[in-house]
Amino acid sequence: MDKETLLSQIIKRLEADHALLLQAAKSAHDAATHSENVPDNKYATLALEASYLAQGQANRAQEIQQALKVYRELSLQAFSERSAIRLTALVSLEDEDGESRLIFLGPAAGGLRVEVAGEEVMVITPASPLGRELLGKQCGDLVEIDSGTIREYEIVSLV
Repeated sequence: MDKETLLSQIIKRLEADHALLLQAAKSAHDAATHSENVPDNKYATLALEASYLAQGQANRAQEIQQALKVYRELSLQAFSERSAIRLTALVSLEDEDGESRLIFLGPAAGGLRVEVAGEEVMVITPASPLGRELLGKQCGDLVEIDSGTIREYEIVSLV
């Protein structure tokens, strides 16, 4: 898989999410300031709730904007099968059942999932449990993740 294409997909997804959140924040702000939502007693909290929602969406939009800046400036590193995993590694993991998954170790936007060439890639950060476990490992190494139940993955490829 081409990591430049992956990076482009991550940026496109973040741009779309950012635009959506800005629109949602604007709508919530409009609801908070609309004349029909002026409270007529101390129990009418619709405007207050809408303002909290608008602030939360604006904060999330700002986080995404910061992630966009980081990804636009990101320099992708080349890896070989013998390289140690670090930031910008695209890692293929396989569990005990033979199920595989692609993981991109990115600087931000952990949990984001994008599709590239028909394959789903999940972005994780070094701060995540899986990210911490992968750092410094190589192809052929095993990693264990405890998410309620312990799962073991083998690192089968690294790009």
